[in-house]
Amino acid sequence: MTLSDVPAICEIEREVFTSPWTAEAFINELTNNHFARYMVMEWRREVIGYGGMWTIMDEAHVTNIAVREAYQGQGLGERLLSELQRTAVFFGAGRMTLEVRVTNDRAIHLYKKLGFEPSGTRPGYYSDNGEDALIMWAELDHVKAGGQDDGA
Repeated sequence: MTLSDVPAICEIEREVFTSPWTAEAFINELTNNHFARYMVMEWRREVIGYGGMWTIMDEAHVTNIAVREAYQGQGLGERLLSELQRTAVFFGAGRMTLEVRVTNDRAIHLYKKLGFEPSGTRPGYYSDNGEDALIMWAELDHVKAGGQDDGA
């Protein structure tokens, strides 16, 4: 992700999330946060998805991941998250965590498919409606680093 991607990312944020991040938040991540790693997914030069995380020591924390509504249901979210996992391993992470709305069954199913297991909740985590977040963790010892395709 580059600064020139931020307007498209913000469009996706508004399309997909009830509490979207601001352009300023993404700009800060890209310019001031040396733990931040963000990537975009493009189709025919259009940004159709993105994912981000912080890599701190031997852990990675997924900050956000989204695919435009028109492209959902095609396995692209899984590809994005798999790439985040490979990138996390490349940067030395052995584990990855994320939070997800407890009612987001589709995302929870995807995360479980990629090795995430529930480990607790954060009560009232989401400011828009006070919904709880499910905390999930995945061990990354089975993931190959650096975008190598394992044929899956």
